[in-house]
Parts: sequence; C-alpha cells; structure tokens
Amino acid sequence: MVRRREKKSRYYRGSRTHGWGRVAQHRRSGRKGGRGRVGYHKHKWSWTVKYAPDWYGAHGFTRHPSLVVQFRALNVGVLDEKIEELVNLGVATRSGDSYYVDLTLLGVNKLTGSGRVSKKIVVRVHKATEQAIAKISGAGGKVVTPGETN
Repeated sequence: MVRRREKKSRYYRGSRTHGWGRVAQHRRSGRKGGRGRVGYHKHKWSWTVKYAPDWYGAHGFTRHPSLVVQFRALNVGVLDEKIEELVNLGVATRSGDSYYVDLTLLGVNKLTGSGRVSKKIVVRVHKATEQAIAKISGAGGKVVTPGETN
C-alpha cells in the first residue's frame, strides 16, 4: 500500500494552541529561557561560549582622569582669524608686521593645521602638528614649544 505522509503545511484552523500544548507554553519569556540576559552563566552557557566569549571577566582598565592629558586644540586658521581680537584683549602682541601669542595662557595646549595662515605669527604652545608648523612657518612665522627658546 502507498504510505501516506502529512501535508507539507498545516494551517491549524480552529486550533487554539497550534501544537504548543497549553496556551501559556508558547507565550512570554518562559519559552526562551528567561527575559533579557538571564542564564548566560547557567543554561545558556553554550550560547555564551559561542557568541559572546568576552561577556565575563575584566577587560583592560580606565586611567584616573587626573593622569590623562586632555588636549585643547586650536586650528591655525582660527588663530589667523582671531589674532586681532587677541591683540585687543592683551593676550597677543603686535610688533611691526608680526604677531606674538602664547596659547598656553589661553589654556590651549595643541595647535592643529586646519585652515589658512596669511599673517606672520610667532606661537608658543605645548604641542603642534607638522601641518600646523609648516603653515605657520610658510607664512613667515614660528612655532615655539616649551623645550625650545625664542
């Protein structure tokens, strides 16, 4: 005799639970082993080992904020635009066609190289990028770091 198989798809018309037994067995978080991240060290350990091996344990450290140097940067283009304001405020000085400014007095400790420099500026700053030094010296100025002398 021909062996009869079940149909490929079953629509479960009129069935209340669609093969899941009691109504609650296919509802809520009990069917997936708990809500959220529970069970990663228990019944979901094999999942943790495969998909989240770094979930447990210490990973690196955070340095104390007092030990981390916070760079307050200023672009050479902004410095070039604001140099007249700095002279008016008394932070920078002008001598002939060149300007002298100490950015450490403003709390700026890094000079970055974005923007254009059209004025001759001598800048004192803790750190400067190569591009910033090239642009300042290209306009006839100079970048002085604390290790150097004027």
